Amino acid sequence: MAIVKPFRGLRPPASIVKDLACLPYDVMNTDEARAMAKGKECSLLHITRAEIDLPEGTDIHSQRVYDKAVENFHLWQERGWLTQDEMPHFYIYAQTMNGKTQYGIVGCASVDDYFNNVIKKHELTRPDKEEDRMVHIRVNNANIEPVFLAYPAVDEIDRIVSGITSEQKPEYDFVAEDGFGHQFWVIKNKEINRKIEELFRTKVPCTYIADGHHRTAAAARVGMEKRKNNPAHRGDEEYNYFLAVHFPDNQLNILDYNRVVKDLNGLSSKEFLKKIKENFDVEDMGKKIYRPKQLHNFSMYLDGKWYSLTAKPETFDENDPIGVLDVNILSNLILTPVLDIQDLRRSKRIDFIGGIRGLDELKRRVDSGEMKVAFALYPVSMKQLIDVADSGNIMPPKTTWFEPKLRSGLVIHLLD
Repeated sequence: MAIVKPFRGLRPPASIVKDLACLPYDVMNTDEARAMAKGKECSLLHITRAEIDLPEGTDIHSQRVYDKAVENFHLWQERGWLTQDEMPHFYIYAQTMNGKTQYGIVGCASVDDYFNNVIKKHELTRPDKEEDRMVHIRVNNANIEPVFLAYPAVDEIDRIVSGITSEQKPEYDFVAEDGFGHQFWVIKNKEINRKIEELFRTKVPCTYIADGHHRTAAAARVGMEKRKNNPAHRGDEEYNYFLAVHFPDNQLNILDYNRVVKDLNGLSSKEFLKKIKENFDVEDMGKKIYRPKQLHNFSMYLDGKWYSLTAKPETFDENDPIGVLDVNILSNLILTPVLDIQDLRRSKRIDFIGGIRGLDELKRRVDSGEMKVAFALYPVSMKQLIDVADSGNIMPPKTTWFEPKLRSGLVIHLLD
């Protein structure tokens, strides 16, 4: 069963939270981070993307960047921009997008749960990205940014969350520059905190990494490092846990994660269409943007036209939790055999576009001449994600896109 515990959060005053809170470090490059932090002296980006305070061209993985992050982290605390709660709490974090609100429990997940597969994964991680975040956690001795976990919904937890959010004023309540709303409550009642911890321990058999596989792996590995380096290790130290926001699975939606390809592997458009018709029912949809209607239906943009592609039933196995995924159907029937894209992680001929950017972005990338063809996919469902994780399998890269992204800086977990 899942171990989730309250903790003494390090948090900003409500008066500056909107300027301090920021998007996760890995959804932007250095130039974008610098622009986002402009005019926001207290932005957490000065800690999570500390290269923005160093000369342009500084290697983002250099020791100078990590040292600057530590310097700024200490400075933020000295200035009172981050102060620690006196008592351990659970917190509630609500996000609102397009009129829909999802409510998560902010608490510390267990390092042991990660290594024992109580926290289940559905993506592979890259060692270099893990190591970068491990250094950041190690030098700051803190989980600066949370990870995004899902859990099978529990009615009793839902009722607790509903009671608090309907009866209490949030500590933080702001709309970010992207138009998404963020609200945050501190659960101060000791009995309610105890009850939430008990409900996770008795009602939640496992949790699932929704977003943040690299941050999760890095946090768990640093926790294990600190455990091995402490001869007086007891098991209840803060480093045995890491910062996570836990959302019930029935409140989450996954957006599409789409593909654009630079060329047709030497084929003419006519030859390419002929080849894909072997495995797909292809319909010319004209110039109006076409969005996939259901699983196994794809949208393709080529030469100024949109097409509907529906995979023929005999081309995939509905009983295979991996093979039935549309990302695999697209790869197995088009990207690999026709376009000769053998490795999605390393190929320079393909790029990936999160669904939050819309299908207009696919059209723009192709019309500009940068790309030759675009494919839009029907979003993966939470059931598919859970089925894959439960089976011990791994999804292909760039399969899921969760939105809204968690704002970093609402609360931080210190490892001491």
